[in-house]
Amino acid sequence: MQYNSLLELKYIKITKLVAFADDLIIATRGESVRAVENYVNVELSKINVWAKNNKTRFNDKKSKVMIVSRRKRNENKNITVYLNNKPLGQVTKIKYVGIILDHKFRFDEHIKYTAERC
Repeated sequence: MQYNSLLELKYIKITKLVAFADDLIIATRGESVRAVENYVNVELSKINVWAKNNKTRFNDKKSKVMIVSRRKRNENKNITVYLNNKPLGQVTKIKYVGIILDHKFRFDEHIKYTAERC
């Protein structure tokens, strides 16, 4: 598969990629929000090069950024992450493979959504 070579790129050791079908999550961690912002932008630049070399493009309109943290520190949690030289929108919840994940890794939104559909 073409996607496999993307997953095998050399990422920093605190970065993990999770892929399912045509969906991709890039997860990284850091000591501060600014460190995470830098790490993600470095990793996305590698992914942009891979996409160009493989004649593919990731949709920057569908791609989102979400910081997951249980910290209660009063720090600015807005980050600017770029894909295709465009800043990505930041969200507090995201749906991935049918599961709604929120910025605290609680499943309240997913449970509510699932209960409403029953």
